[in-house]
Amino acid sequence: MKTLTLEQKHQQFDEFFMIKHAIPVNLRLLADDFELPELEDLHQHMPYEFQIASEVSAIETKALRPLRRLGEHAIELAEFLNHQSRKIDLMMSLILQQHSNQEQNYQSIQFGGGGIIIDSDTQLSTGDTIELKLFIREEATAIFCFAEVIACKPVDDTYHISLIFTCIREEDQDLLVKASLHLQAASIRKRKTQEKL
Repeated sequence: MKTLTLEQKHQQFDEFFMIKHAIPVNLRLLADDFELPELEDLHQHMPYEFQIASEVSAIETKALRPLRRLGEHAIELAEFLNHQSRKIDLMMSLILQQHSNQEQNYQSIQFGGGGIIIDSDTQLSTGDTIELKLFIREEATAIFCFAEVIACKPVDDTYHISLIFTCIREEDQDLLVKASLHLQAASIRKRKTQEKL
């Protein structure tokens, strides 16, 4: 990521679909000399709650995989387990949100698989390294990653800050892509329902 030009970072940022949607974001500016971890070491930098949530998610995936081989007899069992999994996800999401620092809370304007745009009262500089915690309530999930400021534009009395993900697990990036598409589909369904009324 460091070898890319700012223009290339903007192109990479724009490669992913982004949805206009507000999600809670916890943002922490890191020191100039902070060195990004290698992707395989990201887990060690995660707060303990995020490590546990990650482990729970991996266990859920492994637990459901063998059921696919059982055929149609496993459909009801898989549905039951998915409901149990959803309850666990909701509880983990609540726990993770309670451990966010209130002084570092922001709202997104847009997000997608390549990055996020947040609304901030304070200006950040292009190239700043950021630690991010994203909370997607609709998906009952939270994501820990690192990002870099690629733009900071004044809008009215605030700043719209564009952050490209620089160190994020592949499964979390996939989750952001899926969440943005789910939210878009839900928005379209809601609009169609309102048009019928």
